Amino acid sequence: MYRGFDKYNKPEISVSDKQPHRITLGRNLAALIICGSSALLAPGVAAAADWPGGKPITIVVPFSPGGFTDLVARRFAQDLGNELKTTIVVQNKPGASGQIGTALIAREKPDGYNLLVTATQHVIYPGLQPNLPYDPKKSFSNVAILAYAPNVLLVPAKSPIFNAKEFTAYANKQPGGLAFGSSSVGGSAHMSGELYKMVASANLRHIPYKGAAPAVTDLIGAQIPAAFLDATSAAAFIRSGDVKALAVTSKDRLPSLPDVPTVAESGYPSYESQAWIGLFGPADMPTPIVQKLNQIAIDSANTVANVKWLNDNNATPAKLAPAQVTGFVDAELDKWKTVIEQAHVTVQ
Repeated sequence: MYRGFDKYNKPEISVSDKQPHRITLGRNLAALIICGSSALLAPGVAAAADWPGGKPITIVVPFSPGGFTDLVARRFAQDLGNELKTTIVVQNKPGASGQIGTALIAREKPDGYNLLVTATQHVIYPGLQPNLPYDPKKSFSNVAILAYAPNVLLVPAKSPIFNAKEFTAYANKQPGGLAFGSSSVGGSAHMSGELYKMVASANLRHIPYKGAAPAVTDLIGAQIPAAFLDATSAAAFIRSGDVKALAVTSKDRLPSLPDVPTVAESGYPSYESQAWIGLFGPADMPTPIVQKLNQIAIDSANTVANVKWLNDNNATPAKLAPAQVTGFVDAELDKWKTVIEQAHVTVQ
């Protein structure tokens, strides 16, 4: 591991009043300065050359075990360990909608041994809670997007509504607005609904649930007339016919749901709400390490086995370079902050 110049162990230099010694000292100092400068010029290169050096790498998932983010992280961890020939430890650090685990990584050294796999909450919560213990734009190295997992606009199976335009028209006829459920306040699915409300000028009101399961249960029983839910949670119920999918929130149709149009192609071309799972590290990670992790992440997500697994869960792989990831994350932060402000979304 690169440690840089140790200020507590400087070399001792004896000085004599004899001229030859002063000349030698000058040359030695020059050599020392040149060597030291060379080392300081490329710390990232030196660090990357030794990384990981057989040392274990920890991936923090700021959510509970068993969720889709956790499952994606563990599949990536297996491929990462195989590629780097080192141990990868996945640690779940849930709490405060992902803030606890995320803050842990923000405080770590940027040496490539502590990473974060998180989801869309990473770019939503800064708009809901501006006083976070980290800066989402400055506290992290943006490494890779591991998967896209959009949300879906759903209605009960026996609903007379068959597309997004009909949904909007029906909502605008309801006094007080048409209710839609989601898995939480401020989650990706909720925000997809708020964005739809704005773009489609739809008269909607939000009903938050504590998780996707109770929301799906009430939707199947027609206790609520609609819901925005993540496609991975809704997949089995869409296939079984227990619920009807009107539109997906992503830019493109899902390969696993080819007959379900996007909201954009359903009459609202400016609409896009893309849930995702990403890989991050502490700020200022050496560029060679970021690039190495990015390439492994892309290769992992796009294997035949992982593409099939993602598609089976109504998700798709990504192929963004680090600079593209940074641009994407920054745009997401700005986008959701605007939606939160205009929709007056708050968390209790």
